[in-house]
Amino acid sequence: MKFEKITEQSSNHNDLEKKTIKELLTGIHQEDQNAVAAVGKVLHQIEPLIQAVVKAQKNGGRLFYIGAGTSGRLGVLDASECPPTFGTLPERVIGLIAGGDNALRNSIEHAEDDPNQAWLDLTEYSIQINDIVVGIAASGSTPYVVGGLSKCQQMGITTGCITCNQGSPLAKVSHYPIEVIVGPEFITGSSRMKAGTAQKLILNMITTATMIQLGHVKGNKMVDMQMSNEKLVGRAERIVMSELHISQEEAKQLLAKYKSIRGAIEAYSR
Repeated sequence: MKFEKITEQSSNHNDLEKKTIKELLTGIHQEDQNAVAAVGKVLHQIEPLIQAVVKAQKNGGRLFYIGAGTSGRLGVLDASECPPTFGTLPERVIGLIAGGDNALRNSIEHAEDDPNQAWLDLTEYSIQINDIVVGIAASGSTPYVVGGLSKCQQMGITTGCITCNQGSPLAKVSHYPIEVIVGPEFITGSSRMKAGTAQKLILNMITTATMIQLGHVKGNKMVDMQMSNEKLVGRAERIVMSELHISQEEAKQLLAKYKSIRGAIEAYSR
């Protein structure tokens, strides 16, 4: 299959500067719906990647995301939300972005052009054979990401990817490729839009389904979440009250004693 960057094709919407705000919003919303539909078409690709991630986590392996620009930021975001949401250790899911943490707030576009840097970044975390590395790149050709996954495969490390073009160099170095084809962007080439939306949806699926499979959710509640602010303390109280059918004051006392939702529920149940 010839590699063609659909993400770089000309937008289906012309003369944007002549449109009203309402027309712009309608067009963007229509394209966002296309992104959601595109994700629905690749669930069969997402499932085996998640199965591999769950297996790796159960065997003590870690999940790494590597990416550049918007893709890198989305990976770091998804990784950073696992500890507060699911109570996991920060080292269980790690997001790496080309250019380092400075690239989270500032554009360091040239950082993505070095095919060797991702492996160097991974080695700082003592990457192991039982880890799994997922490369995120809308184009499917970002040197930082392609080079990183290529080296991982050479070293026997399981790889996956999220890309928005078919038959990409990135997919060729992925054991579990996800190719979510969202089509041309509303603004030509602006992959922070539909491509980024689709990537975020898939990242949500990967970590959420994984953490449910690993037992961090009971019923539909986040029983391992960190109670790090008043909103989350209130949520924790409501979860304990609902699960145990007790008063708010009793829930407060249990949480104060056991310092976790799971601990409070299990102690009371005993």
